[in-house]
Amino acid sequence: MGKITGFLEHEREVEGYQSPKKRIKNYKEFTIPLEESKLQDQGARCMDCGIPFCHSGCPLGNLIPDFNDKVYKGKWKEAAEILHSTNNFPEFTGRLCPAPCEEACVLGINEDPVTIENIEKNIVEQAFSEGWITANPPKIRTKKSVAVIGSGPAGLAAAQQLNRAGHLVTVFERDKKVGGLLRYGIPDFKMEKNVIDRRVKVLEEEGIIFKTNAHVGENIDANKLKDEFDAVVLCGGATVKRSIPIPGSDLKGVHQAMDFLKLNNQHVDGLKDFKEILSAKDKNVIVIGGGDTGSDCIGTSNRHGATSVTNFEILNKPTEGRPAHQPWPYWPMKLKTTSSHQEGVERFFSMSTKEFLGDKNKNLKGLKTVEVEWFFKQGERPQLKEVPDTEKEWECELALLALGFTGAEKTLADQFGLKMDFRTNIEASTKNYATNVPGVFAAGDMRRGQSLIVWAISEGRQAAHYVDAYLMGASNLPLKDDSDLPRA
Repeated sequence: MGKITGFLEHEREVEGYQSPKKRIKNYKEFTIPLEESKLQDQGARCMDCGIPFCHSGCPLGNLIPDFNDKVYKGKWKEAAEILHSTNNFPEFTGRLCPAPCEEACVLGINEDPVTIENIEKNIVEQAFSEGWITANPPKIRTKKSVAVIGSGPAGLAAAQQLNRAGHLVTVFERDKKVGGLLRYGIPDFKMEKNVIDRRVKVLEEEGIIFKTNAHVGENIDANKLKDEFDAVVLCGGATVKRSIPIPGSDLKGVHQAMDFLKLNNQHVDGLKDFKEILSAKDKNVIVIGGGDTGSDCIGTSNRHGATSVTNFEILNKPTEGRPAHQPWPYWPMKLKTTSSHQEGVERFFSMSTKEFLGDKNKNLKGLKTVEVEWFFKQGERPQLKEVPDTEKEWECELALLALGFTGAEKTLADQFGLKMDFRTNIEASTKNYATNVPGVFAAGDMRRGQSLIVWAISEGRQAAHYVDAYLMGASNLPLKDDSDLPRA
């Protein structure tokens, strides 16, 4: 724990932001770090709560009170060692995780919770700046080889863990650079890509081989890969984008949010000219979908110089406080206002899009909506009904569909002969992350469906344990709950 009376002496304080007017002029991160003394005060707020529910709130099982205590005492190197014992990439989660640990914080029952995510970010940044994070290749190699397909957080975590076990690991990435959605789905203003590059450099120095422009199932035969490696771990994500089956969805100007974000990230990386991307400049932009991807589209559109940005969400407007049916320590569906929302957007809830409107050249010029009501009855699925006389037309030249993903692509499943579940994810149980094909495992969004970065890292770590056990008969790789697994 931190200071015994710390939670009584210090209020919650998080890092600040540059002004919206200043930060939308570029794609750089815009947070203003707290002074070290203030970070130590925040660590001091961690209570001697007996049962640290933050542990169960975190899918990785991070030892949160332990590293908070070290931060409070100024022992940053020890804090970094504790943090890395359960989390391979705290620089990712410290920027991008919605922090379910904070919603489970005991202090959060009647006060503002501990700033766990921000402390995590500052620990790892201190570790990088001090040179404490260096390559640690295994001393002994097993001569077993593993192919990891996908270089997002699940793939990178699985690769590092399996490499630590001494296996020869090769990561296959279909895009030009490593990182998956971390690189091409997350805007640079939320995480600059040198954050990925510096970590990948460490992984390469540890002996992991990365092959880019390597699309397994397209330019690399899946079965040949299976023959060449002792095990294969599928971490390709849930990449099939959800569409909207309404009239006009084929108009020029209606695009998937992830296509919009990927092209822009490639532009920021210098891979594409601005003329080659889907530009929001001087356009009335409507983002359909109220999640984090929609928020990213809002921030990106404002940086392009959109005339206006509007956001539709079909669900009811959430409450600002914790809903009664989602009590502590469960994750609450509260109203979320992101930094991108603060940069300029008009938000509408309980709004359904009925039709996209185009001109004679099939260019998008507007869309038609209707307000909706949700009816809930215990034991039944929620019912959606349109509100009479609420149809409205909106001017719009760019509509971005941020509606999530429906599952994994079928190409790999077909080539490997894998079973898929009813949600078109690769079928593999958390008991061992193994698919129906011996030697082939699945982890992350490809297995569980669209989820959080912290779950992806957790699944990559868990899967690595079972892959190691499959190859060697038992494993010493850490497992969050391994009471029923044989140990070496």
